[in-house]
Amino acid sequence: MEYAWTCRCCGKQYNTIPLDIAFKAPDYWFQMPEAEREQRGKLGPDACVIEEDLFVRGCLEIPIIDRDEHFVWGVWVSVSRDSFKRILELWTAEDLDDEPPKFGWLSNSISRYPETLNLKTNLFLRNRNTRPFIELEPTDHPLAIEQREGITLARVEEIVAAGSRH
Repeated sequence: MEYAWTCRCCGKQYNTIPLDIAFKAPDYWFQMPEAEREQRGKLGPDACVIEEDLFVRGCLEIPIIDRDEHFVWGVWVSVSRDSFKRILELWTAEDLDDEPPKFGWLSNSISRYPETLNLKTNLFLRNRNTRPFIELEPTDHPLAIEQREGITLARVEEIVAAGSRH
């Protein structure tokens, strides 16, 4: 289906539906002086270690109302040492249907919402190298409400325009 929208930030016209925004690292990574990062931690595409703190990257999916698509926040979650070890053990597993979710703390501050840092989450592993699904605790936080109830295409445009870097 063809779709067109105009970014309110820059006025540029787009033909595709913007479906994700990803954070490159947990916020805590950027709070360290750049010169200390290599000594104090390690950042990969799906996992991050900062001294004793362990993080996993996952997908916080928001259903788009009246569509079969989701808007995805690519965010990081802080997990326990045991959870981190288990996640690494199962990263390439093919059948994870019986694996219970892992508790975590959202580790990114998403500026389009009231503070999101340290919201409670459950991290669900998915099959074969697919980033985990992140489910927020069902609270009255606007991001948790959007995850439960969905958002409109107009809301997707608003989110992307607010974060666009053209």
